[in-house]
Amino acid sequence: MFLTFFLLLRQHGIPVTLSEYLTLLDALRSAIGVTSVTDFYALSKATLVKHEQHLDLFDRVFGEWYNGVEQQLREELPEIPPDWLKEALNRQLTDDEQAALTGMGGLDELWEKLRALLLEQDERHEGGNKWIGTGGTSPFGIQGQAQEGFRMDKTGKRNGNAVKIWEQRAYRNYADDVELSTRNMKMALRRLRILTREGIDNELDIDRTITETSRQGGLLDIQLRPSRKNQVKVLMLFDVGGSMDGHIELCNQLFSAARYQFKHLEFLYFHNCIYESLWQNNQSERGDGRRDRVPTRDVLNTYNREYKVIIVGDASMASYEITHARGSVEHYNEEAGIVWLDRFKAQYPHLVWLNPEIAGYWKYTHSIQLLREWCGNRMFPLTLNGIEQAMRCLKNPKITFDGN
Repeated sequence: MFLTFFLLLRQHGIPVTLSEYLTLLDALRSAIGVTSVTDFYALSKATLVKHEQHLDLFDRVFGEWYNGVEQQLREELPEIPPDWLKEALNRQLTDDEQAALTGMGGLDELWEKLRALLLEQDERHEGGNKWIGTGGTSPFGIQGQAQEGFRMDKTGKRNGNAVKIWEQRAYRNYADDVELSTRNMKMALRRLRILTREGIDNELDIDRTITETSRQGGLLDIQLRPSRKNQVKVLMLFDVGGSMDGHIELCNQLFSAARYQFKHLEFLYFHNCIYESLWQNNQSERGDGRRDRVPTRDVLNTYNREYKVIIVGDASMASYEITHARGSVEHYNEEAGIVWLDRFKAQYPHLVWLNPEIAGYWKYTHSIQLLREWCGNRMFPLTLNGIEQAMRCLKNPKITFDGN
């Protein structure tokens, strides 16, 4: 039974290892108090799930597996002889309860009434004295006033609370195939963390405190150290206008998440391809020279090689906008866009490109293929999984996009 659960998790793509499965079995054999399906659900989730993005999928797979096990157990239960059931019931009923049951016509008549109602009733019922439902005085249902009859409760102690736990799926926003939001973008961007200790000593250093206290013969010598902070420096370049207008909301969410996540964040804008100038303010109207323009050479000279560069754009344009001088559709550029791109790549070894276009369509756009080749296949889709891969790539440039 548990092996089926293990194989089902692997089948749905949850990276569960054999050693983790054996750890789960060892825990079940030990006296840790797993006495219900709710306990097993919590134990198996803690043992088998290593990443938050798999929590929602685990809940769905657990529900699928549990429903199958429950159905199998129902099918394998032996049929209880009616006479044995009647004798067992009569032994448990008090004299008053047996008298009330006789007043209803006996157990056989109650069974026949229940069977007839199950065939006849086709909707939920509340109150009343006939149908199966809640409240009322009918002998069939729950939370009613009848003192005799059958309790019809599918959410009793046996499986009510446990089923609600995994069916609620509190972790659905953590999955890597859900629609992006600012919240899960923040989680993905957290993969790019370079923690360093700078500033004043305001955090207890336990190891040094123990060492120095020992040297002082047991006299407490408290040692402090600077707290760890994410000191990563990020430069983001956003493509705006034209075909990017359809991705404005998604880019706004990414921008909001990045401003929250990175303390040292600089951002600039461009259109289609990077040329001799960028701009800081995207609110100006087209055709007015783009206020707050910044020479690209100044950008390269201002931000050193420590910066991680994230270019955000659909990379969809005419190929000559990349490869030819005077190829820009907005102005007269003396040098081709690829020349400026090469300068960026030479200056910033930690560089990725996030593309909001669906990755499966990339191969049909020549300009996307050119830019994928230019960045060494470090173009990633603007999805939760794509952002996570891009953040890992910024820490290890050998990582490339493993999709289409």
